[in-house]
Amino acid sequence: MTNLATNLTTTAAGSPEKDALRISGQGVTYGQLHAMAAKVAGTLRANGIEPGDRVAVILPNVPAFPVVYWGILLAGGVVVPMNPLLKAGEIDYFFTDSGAKIAFVWPDFVPEATKGAENSGTTIVECSATGPAEGTFEGGEPITEPTERADDDTAIILYTSGTTGRPKGAELTHSNIHLNAHRSAEVIQQMTSEDVVMGCLPLFHVFGLVVGLNAATIAGASLALIPRFDPAAAIEVIEKERVTIMQGVPTMYAAILNHPNSDGMDASSLRTCASGGSAMPLEVMRSFEDKFGCVILEGYGLSETSPVASFNMPTMERKPGTIGVAIPGCEMRCVDLDGNEVAHGEVGEIAIRGDNVMKGYWNKPEATAEAIPDGWFRTGDLATMDDEGYFTIVDRKKDMILRGGMNVYPREVEEVVYQHPDVLEVAVVGMPDDLYGEQVGAAVALREGSTATPDDIIAFTKERIAAYKYPRKVWVVDALPKGPTGKILRREVHAPAE
Repeated sequence: MTNLATNLTTTAAGSPEKDALRISGQGVTYGQLHAMAAKVAGTLRANGIEPGDRVAVILPNVPAFPVVYWGILLAGGVVVPMNPLLKAGEIDYFFTDSGAKIAFVWPDFVPEATKGAENSGTTIVECSATGPAEGTFEGGEPITEPTERADDDTAIILYTSGTTGRPKGAELTHSNIHLNAHRSAEVIQQMTSEDVVMGCLPLFHVFGLVVGLNAATIAGASLALIPRFDPAAAIEVIEKERVTIMQGVPTMYAAILNHPNSDGMDASSLRTCASGGSAMPLEVMRSFEDKFGCVILEGYGLSETSPVASFNMPTMERKPGTIGVAIPGCEMRCVDLDGNEVAHGEVGEIAIRGDNVMKGYWNKPEATAEAIPDGWFRTGDLATMDDEGYFTIVDRKKDMILRGGMNVYPREVEEVVYQHPDVLEVAVVGMPDDLYGEQVGAAVALREGSTATPDDIIAFTKERIAAYKYPRKVWVVDALPKGPTGKILRREVHAPAE
């Protein structure tokens, strides 16, 4: 394996008439995808892009994303995927930090991207649904064969939204992505060319990009795209495209489950669902599986681990509530502050070593050394490991609440609050307290028509959890803040002023 784009050329040569992408009932075959990507690659070269140069992508889930993604890789470039909702100041930082020479941008976001490119001089190329818009980007003989790259050359720079400081660019190599996508396709999802994969995760995010697009390309499966996640649209696509594999974050599964259109949904094609991004509430998992007759496999990973590190494997015992076992090629353990492995069942920080761990943070050697001090990447996630190697996330190290000297893990409290029949979503956070240092608070979004009060939810939780853990304050919100994948952003939840 050298250039990651070899996966596209191999599948296109073997199955040129097979649909690579499906959107709004229309198909793009692997042969067409390869031809369009080759044209983009040739044009990039004609416009000065050499192997190793960075090219940004600011696109929603439309066919243009895979077209320019594979085009950049065919030319030997480095892909810098960016959230289309970024503002000019943020775009300026991403362009300047990465040194992106060119950015492919969806029309809606061109004004913001143009403003953001003023300092970096990045060339903005407007895209249509299937690639660069007519007249915006001309010239160049198509590059149909992948430009030679080494396994450890950087293929993608993914900016991670750290809890502190500015985002850092995780450098993922051709080998990182290829091996992770290969295992995601074959070992975890058991994907074949007959599968239709739900493409509702944003492709600019590592989960959708690797476990969705790259894995589907390796398997020769079809990716059914939804430009932006919406439960009604997802339900329609599952039915019409006969989706067999769905990938999503827990809030997506909850949104589909609780949508009125799901009651009559034909989900008979749905076989396997993969969940990641944050812990899946057990109530949501059980209800979704019971209603639609499929299996949800929960896993874990980060941008820095390409992304998958562990999963509940289809060939092993599934333990709901856990993130499974380390995938092939990856080692995981729980360590203390000094990096020593803790005993089974004890809480420690997850440390990861393997061929999925990033090359480092782009142009940040100190941050890289801090994150990987001894060959093991420190994730910042607290977990326990049982005697069979299954990991259970307890919480983010930074999210832990210290109440009167006692550790309270928000995740554990959230699991209990989710059991209340009126609760749709919950985020548990720490609140300053003069007596205890920190107190437990919970923001909840309620189901439509529910009558539960904050006191009801406090009483419900108090009966089911240790006295020092139940929330002393509950407040009701219309919706909880979410990141681009729909993951609840606990750090943006704050208790209302008294």
